[in-house]
Amino acid sequence: MSEKWVKYDRNAPCWCGSGKKYKHCHEQFDEKIREFEIKGAEVPDRSLIKTEKDVEGIRNSAKINIAVLDEIAEKIHAGMSTQEIDDIVYNTTVKMGGIPADLHYEGFPKSVCTSINDEVCHGIPSKDVILKDGDIVNVDCSTILNGYFSDSSRMFMIGDVSPEKKKLVQVTKECVEIGIKHVIPWTFLGDMGNAVHQHALDNDYTVVRQIGGHGCGLEFHEDPYVSYVSKPGTEMLMVPGMCFTIEPMVNMGTDEIYQDEENGWTIYTEDHKPSAQWEVQVLVTETGCEVLTY
Repeated sequence: MSEKWVKYDRNAPCWCGSGKKYKHCHEQFDEKIREFEIKGAEVPDRSLIKTEKDVEGIRNSAKINIAVLDEIAEKIHAGMSTQEIDDIVYNTTVKMGGIPADLHYEGFPKSVCTSINDEVCHGIPSKDVILKDGDIVNVDCSTILNGYFSDSSRMFMIGDVSPEKKKLVQVTKECVEIGIKHVIPWTFLGDMGNAVHQHALDNDYTVVRQIGGHGCGLEFHEDPYVSYVSKPGTEMLMVPGMCFTIEPMVNMGTDEIYQDEENGWTIYTEDHKPSAQWEVQVLVTETGCEVLTY
């Protein structure tokens, strides 16, 4: 057995910081996780279980994250540059006391990712990139408030969008909704990921394999990695207190992708057919999950 879930003194203060004795707080929870680990399951360690204080901090960060995307939803339009979107994200976030998590993250130059049509993710805002009638665009916003991280993205359809693109955007949103329904404590991330993947396949779409969701809350990117091309009964066990994103990238054509060699960030579909992505951040609860961002 690993050191992840070594036993505590039953009468000692619980490791979660609740102030309660371990036997009255997380003892049974830990025992249940140990049972799964003994059977060979991949289980989270204690660092991935958010305390009540952590959850409150993440919720407050999420309020800014949601407000920023609401502001984009009101103002986005054809003829707008993606730099204007970046300006709105930066100004709204800072005005509300937060910090854009994307800005300077591993050298990323902007406050938000704006990915248009065949751009899968990590599109870099620019004054030279103008939204056009018929575009679909993903705006991926990440926020820091008092050291707590929140993350979400939405798709926006600009002007008169083709039925094919509208369907892709809708089905991708349905994939996320299905993912939310399949966040069930004491089941596996692979169960959720497989349900997401199956809905995309049922609509003749593919899901990007190399990029997935991630833990989020105390850091921008934490464990676990969240795949949406996984098999039931695989990947990490979902337990109450875990916090991660659901963000499948669904392609109209092939699931093959490539990275922009010039900027080192933007990911495109290999066949240049459209891609769509919605992202939410969820907290696993005793009965399902709480959606923190959208």
